[in-house]
Amino acid sequence: MSENDAKPENSFTGLGDLSSPDGAVKARRRIGRGVGSGRGKTSTRGHKGQKSRSGYSRKVGFEGGQMPLQRRLPKRGFNNRFKKEFSELNVGRLVVLADGASVDADALRAAGLVRTVSKDGVKLLGDGEVDRAIHLKIQKCSETARQKIENAGGSVEIVALAAKPEDKSE
Repeated sequence: MSENDAKPENSFTGLGDLSSPDGAVKARRRIGRGVGSGRGKTSTRGHKGQKSRSGYSRKVGFEGGQMPLQRRLPKRGFNNRFKKEFSELNVGRLVVLADGASVDADALRAAGLVRTVSKDGVKLLGDGEVDRAIHLKIQKCSETARQKIENAGGSVEIVALAAKPEDKSE
């Protein structure tokens, strides 16, 4: 073997030369390959029974024929799929806003008056007193809240919640 025939230890000529380091890849267990393999005969499935058969898959929640938990527990209540969810705000909390301010749902959140804007927006409720003219653009309002705002010289406009742009970064 001459000097030119020796291949350097870390040479790379193509993807076919890649290999895992020794001990990194473990051979899979080959079951059902004879008694001498230690995993022959019943192929690690035990003797007879449903789980020893091919095609077996246990149903979710199956308890061996016992009445499953999800059927033993009583059903309770009713979940309305069309329920609206609003962040609620009382007019008494609007005193932190400036006189003549024009605010929407995002401005109310920025001012700390609502923690989060729910999926259907903000609803104004009539608890408390307001002494300044505030112009609100919100999604829902009670009649008493509307009267208190308008008596103070403000206005309430019902608007649809602006859709948030979805994050499509991939």
